[in-house]
Amino acid sequence: MPRTTQDGESPPSGEAVSVRALWTAIAWAFVVASAVLVAVVLPAEYGVDPLGTGRAFGLTALSAPALAPIPPPEGDALAPVPMGAVALYPGEYKFDSREIVLGPYEYMEFKYHLAKDATMLFSWTAGGDVVHDFHGDPEGAPPDAAQSFDTAARRRAAGSFVAPFTGIHGWYWENPGGETITIRLNTAGFYTSAHQFRYDGTRQRREIRALDTITADH
Repeated sequence: MPRTTQDGESPPSGEAVSVRALWTAIAWAFVVASAVLVAVVLPAEYGVDPLGTGRAFGLTALSAPALAPIPPPEGDALAPVPMGAVALYPGEYKFDSREIVLGPYEYMEFKYHLAKDATMLFSWTAGGDVVHDFHGDPEGAPPDAAQSFDTAARRRAAGSFVAPFTGIHGWYWENPGGETITIRLNTAGFYTSAHQFRYDGTRQRREIRALDTITADH
């Protein structure tokens, strides 16, 4: 006579339990694989970081292709010569304006080459929440020698910067959300060149302007 439970139903057979356990294991494996894909693989391999785990654990840096070192700027470095309260520079004062558009989860770096002790004024605004890191890369040093100056969460900033070492100095902005964000950047100072680094690994040298390019008002 077959066994029954107290409510009169037959207990599940060993085969039914095995099938159920198999499907449960498959479902959990799918969940774990999906979590690993979103949290680890996408940030490390493709630079896509919807959960922010790649940024938190330094995985997004793994997806960036290795870039050649920034070549030294042409001409003399614009290092100041102190004369009491005045510092004179052997070159022209420049200014620059940029509009940077970041799609969902994209990032970009924009940096200027400054000699040690050279000064730059800046102002930028973002149309939404951004991950922000104002930092510098010493000339001739490896990428891990970068030094951060400001990483506070903010949508805008305006100030002045005196380069503590010769190299490229500027901003890393990352869009952590699903909406496109526009960043407007204005700078002025004694830099010699500008460089743009995109999330897809491309690097572009950008033209900057000097005072003699301004059209006089009449």
